[in-house]
Amino acid sequence: MRWLALFCSIILCLGLCSCGRNAAAAAPEEGAELGFVKEGKPLQSFKKGDLEAAIRPEIFTVFDPEYRKKKTYRALPLAAVLAKGFPGVDLEKEELVLRATDGYTVSIEGARLLERGAYLAVADLEEPGWEPVGPQRKNPGPYYIVWRGPGQDDLQRYPWPYQLAAIEIAKFDSLYPHVAPPPDVADDSSAMKGFQVFREQCLRCHAINREGGRVGPDLNVPQSIVEYRPEAQIKAYIVNPLAFRYGNMPPHGHLGAQELDGLIAYFNVMKEHKHEPPVVAP
Repeated sequence: MRWLALFCSIILCLGLCSCGRNAAAAAPEEGAELGFVKEGKPLQSFKKGDLEAAIRPEIFTVFDPEYRKKKTYRALPLAAVLAKGFPGVDLEKEELVLRATDGYTVSIEGARLLERGAYLAVADLEEPGWEPVGPQRKNPGPYYIVWRGPGQDDLQRYPWPYQLAAIEIAKFDSLYPHVAPPPDVADDSSAMKGFQVFREQCLRCHAINREGGRVGPDLNVPQSIVEYRPEAQIKAYIVNPLAFRYGNMPPHGHLGAQELDGLIAYFNVMKEHKHEPPVVAP
């Protein structure tokens, strides 16, 4: 079994980066496997042919928010893929992590992945070898989670990870033990509210204390973003990064003042609680 892991770290002028997942990455290899992992232990993996032989594919056209247009895919119902990857496991109450080869990592409830409308696309039927996606013109294959249900084109609630490499069952606290504020931070505090925003919208691309997504830089170590950039500038960049420079980080104009204040409060708390894993000698 081959595990692909290409972690990109593109540093932009503000220390935030391409959360649109358009950092350069190698094209997926032919014969790449989709791995299934439980709490850090690999269970099994399948090549595309294995999955298509076991699960009947469907063909459909759907509006794809990554391409911003309609696309036609050959795809497998994701519930059936999960049942094959995790036989006998009740995923309704599990937390799952979707990992892409470029370092994009997103946590999502198992119940959401089991919703009607979730599919694993295995072929772009409009262009052999997949149409490149994003400003960096990346190949999204060989595995791409797409959604075809009403309202499932919302990228915040329904992530569309391409270049998918693995699906893992993992509790958030065990996977990211140094991302949450310390226990003495009140649940109703601004910092805790900011942590929830970070967890839902930022962690898939960015890390805190070396835990989280690898598309963008860590925002806490060795220095916190609030230790070298003015808070007002950080907020403005989050809302509209293209006002600062041409890059790939998407705008977050939907975040209000309270949510932005919460993110800053969270960063300020975490700068006092830095953690870096020990370096293991080769």
